[in-house]
Amino acid sequence: MATVLIVDDEPLIREALASYLRREGYETSEAASGAEALRHVREGQIDLVVLDLMLPDGSGEDVCRDIRRFSPVPVLMLTAKSSRESRLQGLALGADDYVLKPFDPLEIVARIRAILRRADPGALLAERLSFRGGLLELDTVSGEARCAGRTVALTPAEQRLLQTLARRPSRVYAREELAELALGPNYEGDARTIDQHVKNIRQKLELPAGEPPFIETVYGRGYRFGGAP
Repeated sequence: MATVLIVDDEPLIREALASYLRREGYETSEAASGAEALRHVREGQIDLVVLDLMLPDGSGEDVCRDIRRFSPVPVLMLTAKSSRESRLQGLALGADDYVLKPFDPLEIVARIRAILRRADPGALLAERLSFRGGLLELDTVSGEARCAGRTVALTPAEQRLLQTLARRPSRVYAREELAELALGPNYEGDARTIDQHVKNIRQKLELPAGEPPFIETVYGRGYRFGGAP
C-alpha cells in the first residue's frame, strides 16, 4: 500500500486530501512545513509527496530541490501560480506533475495513481540497455542510469522519457507523443514541458567533451535518441 505525504500549511486542505486518499486505499502522512516534510522523506517510507509551494518556513521549490539531493521519490506540486514559467521552474527542480489551486481532490487522486503506476518498476519491461560501448547504461527495472561509469540521479519522469527514446533509437518523437508515452495519456500540461525535461537530462548526463548528446533535437519535429548500442 503506497504512502502519500501531504505537505501544506492549511490543516483543512491536508485533512480533506488525506480523507480522499485513504478512501482510495492509500496510507497518508502529513507535514505543515518544509522542515517537517524533509524529515518525513528521510525517515519514513514515503512513496509520493504532494507539495504545496507556499510554506511557512520557505518555498516548496526549495523543499523539492532539497528532496532531489537525496531521494527520487515522485513529487506532485500544488500551487496558485498559474504562469508557464512557474510550471517550468517546478519541473526543472524535479517535480513529476503540477496542479493548480483550487483543485478537485478526485483529480489529485487520479494524478497520484497515474504517477505511482508509471513509477512502479514492476510495470517496466525487464532489461538493461547499453549505448556507445557502455558510455550510457540504463536499467529499466530499477530506473538507474549510469553515464561514463557515474550514477545519474534522474527523476521518475526523466527516467521514463529517456527510456522511451532509448528503446527506439533514431525514431523521431513529437513533444506531444513523448508527453503521452512518458508522462501518461492523462497528462494535460503544456507539451513544451518536455523541453525542460530534456534539458535536465542533458545536464545530468555530463558527457565527456566532444561527445554528442544522446537526445538530439530534430527542429520542427521533436526529439530522437542518437546513441548506437
